[in-house]
Amino acid sequence: MSPLRTLRLSWEGLSLNKVRSFLTTLGVIIGVAAVIIMLAISSGAEAEIADQINALGPNLIMVMPSFQQRGFGPGAGAPMGLAYDDIEAISQNVTGINGVAAEQTTNQTLKAGSTTLDSISVVGTTSGLPAVRDYAVAEGRFVTDEDDERGNKLVVLGAGVAEELFGEANPIGQSVKIGSSRFTVVGVMEAKGLVGNTDYDGRVYIPLTVYFDKFSNERFGGDTVRLVYVSAETRSVMDDVMSQLTTLLSQRHGVDPLTPDFQLMTQDTIIDTASSTTQTFRDLLAWVAAVSLVVGGIGIMNIMLVSVTERTREIGLRQALGARPRDVQLQFLLEAVTLSLIGGLLGVLGGVGGSYLSNALGSMRTELVPASIPLAFLAAAAVGTFFGYYPATRAAQLDPIVALRRE
Repeated sequence: MSPLRTLRLSWEGLSLNKVRSFLTTLGVIIGVAAVIIMLAISSGAEAEIADQINALGPNLIMVMPSFQQRGFGPGAGAPMGLAYDDIEAISQNVTGINGVAAEQTTNQTLKAGSTTLDSISVVGTTSGLPAVRDYAVAEGRFVTDEDDERGNKLVVLGAGVAEELFGEANPIGQSVKIGSSRFTVVGVMEAKGLVGNTDYDGRVYIPLTVYFDKFSNERFGGDTVRLVYVSAETRSVMDDVMSQLTTLLSQRHGVDPLTPDFQLMTQDTIIDTASSTTQTFRDLLAWVAAVSLVVGGIGIMNIMLVSVTERTREIGLRQALGARPRDVQLQFLLEAVTLSLIGGLLGVLGGVGGSYLSNALGSMRTELVPASIPLAFLAAAAVGTFFGYYPATRAAQLDPIVALRRE
């Protein structure tokens, strides 16, 4: 019997029970849609993380103190950290950079007029922060080197803090009380929103030297900073800049460059770390989707076994009229594969539509992975073939005489 004739008979067999055939494909539909949607979710999450990390600034290198203590030399036993003088040393001695900035942070109460804001992040920083972090001033100006040298008590507000404290009024020149000290507002940053877990609109910025004077405790670091940002001129020179930083700071701190009291981190490092976490998440989702496909395949096998039982006389009649066992096997195998492919097609449509709908509604960022469509479709075909083989073989092994005698 020709394959085309066998395919037509398979389609006629499925058409006799349209509702049952559709319900049988539901497991495959859900499984295929799950594969596409879950890969889109994990890809969207990875892209979201990368975007947030890249929003930290262009070609950024972050220098942070190690969480250990010095074990030899001057100051043995004191906490390791980055000193204020390290910032100037980096700026003067490291080549291939666009700028350097530092920050130290505390939480304080802010008050302007009758409005009080609790636990606001107060950042002591230097003049290079806007350029290094790609974070522009919307109104007024930012902290300058002169402000830092003179210890001017001024503050630059994040967009959210400015709105909460002053509403529609112009905050420039207004007085703000931070903790127990009064500061003059000289600028407002542009709205930036959340980057990672940090709300940049909910921060305020003051000169680093003023931070040391008003909010730093000598017992817990004095004039040390928790983070130094270095912006490389291009991505190609980042490795050279990092090598220079390691050599310079190791010499200044009197430590072995192989075991420094600081650590360097780039955006790529953070993205790679986040990607490993996302990969684990993706693997978990893939297993969930695979289980859905297996469940769908078991459903197809069960229905095909029922179909073989119901159509015993039909099988016997076909064999009596000259159909070979392999023709019967092929017919039932094609029925299983057809069911699976129809479910795969509908699942692809549902998965693609679900991915775009989720992204459009804004509930979760998704990015469709093109490779997931043929992957899911091929998986559906494999499921149909695998789980349809046993019922098809069982149908082919029926004795035609016994089959014809069955009621």
